[in-house]
Amino acid sequence: MQMPIPDPAVVERKTELLRSLAKILPSDSVIFEEHEVRAYECDALTAYRCPPMAVVLPRTTEECSAVMKICSTLNISVVPRGAGTSLAGGSLPTADSIVLGTARLNDVLEIDYDNRFIRVQTGVTNLSVTARVEENGFFYAPDPSSQLACAIAGNIAMNSGGAHCLKYGVTTNNLLGVTMVMADGDVVEIGGVAMDAPGLDLLGLICGSEGQLGIVTEATLRILPQPEGARPVLIGFDSAEVAGECVANIIRSGVLPVAIEYMDRPCIRVVENFVKAGYPLCEALLIVEVEGSEAEIDLQLEKIIGLARALNPVELRVSTSAEESALIWKGRKSAFGAMGQINDYMCLDGTVPVSELPYTLKRISDLSKEHGLEVANVFHAGDGNMHPLILFDANKPGDLEKAEVFGFDILRTCVDVGGCLTGEHGVGIEKRDLMTYQFNADDLEIQMQVKDVFDPSWLLNPTKVFPLDMSAERRRRTV
Repeated sequence: MQMPIPDPAVVERKTELLRSLAKILPSDSVIFEEHEVRAYECDALTAYRCPPMAVVLPRTTEECSAVMKICSTLNISVVPRGAGTSLAGGSLPTADSIVLGTARLNDVLEIDYDNRFIRVQTGVTNLSVTARVEENGFFYAPDPSSQLACAIAGNIAMNSGGAHCLKYGVTTNNLLGVTMVMADGDVVEIGGVAMDAPGLDLLGLICGSEGQLGIVTEATLRILPQPEGARPVLIGFDSAEVAGECVANIIRSGVLPVAIEYMDRPCIRVVENFVKAGYPLCEALLIVEVEGSEAEIDLQLEKIIGLARALNPVELRVSTSAEESALIWKGRKSAFGAMGQINDYMCLDGTVPVSELPYTLKRISDLSKEHGLEVANVFHAGDGNMHPLILFDANKPGDLEKAEVFGFDILRTCVDVGGCLTGEHGVGIEKRDLMTYQFNADDLEIQMQVKDVFDPSWLLNPTKVFPLDMSAERRRRTV
């Protein structure tokens, strides 16, 4: 992956930058010593690292605005960072940029149960939102696997989903409004507390824009009443193709589970050793969860079990207790961490039509043999959001590059079958060189024109999303 060359003229302005920041922020909100900024040199895509010039940690929207005004005046790029859990290099700094972290924007500002919303600063973690409302019978639906650590800021930047997004949607379906600081420091309010704001859908534009249009400091989120009950069923098959067929048949039947998750044998084996969740060791495992009243649950499970049995599963087991259900989900939520115990891996998130799951899984298996690298699959099967984990040895010369080529072939396959490059991780640096594979020149030009409107100087989250030559050319136009 090509790393950009820092602009010496910008780096020379570091002293002036630090002097200006010291006037508007407390001393503990500005980090600039070399050994300290290294904590921010990468995100969860740890293969690529670059310390920034400085890190700022504002506590309010006003402080964030003041920082952006200084950076706009000095023409210094800003990399927004939530909790640093991005798997696509979305918050990777450049050597001539600063990182603006949201970690100290961690207050809950308002909860309204009658109108079903919560307003928070965007440094709060995903899981803490539900924690604040669950005693009153509510929850926040998007639940990425990193929900214990990931911040709402990053969820909005990448339009994160999670296991239960099949029924409840991803972040954009649960985001009502934002307070956003523009590249020049201006503060704008977009959306509000209503389900649909009048005018252009700017909120839909902001959600998933990867921090390239503004820095979201506050968010109004939709909260939902907790379901009456929920129950998962484990369905094991002796082939990935048949498991993919089962997923397609469930969706086609009109039953809408709250989640359909998939694991293959390599992942099952590692997770079972790690969690002891009681998973059967088979070639492909589905976790299908339904919810509602007991009668609704029984009816949905009856249909799902009938569809599964028609495909001769090697295992079919319905959870019989809340404890068993919690353990089943603990295994799924622990999958990425468990895999990290045995190997370095690259986690992708290409998305395909559900009907193409059988072919895509077979193609990934074939590519694994071609490239000579193992792959484990764990993903949100209900909406075709795949997460192949390409296993490699980071200490072996050439292995990372081999994994990247393998990953590109998988993502091209996703596009070829009618899918897309990313479902929830974003483009970041990981997929920017594939943007020309999914989009033609006119498509990309329109996308860049949108960024021109919000960030005319191209200061926000540089070197992400668009191929480097395109973003560099855009930046030159503004200097």
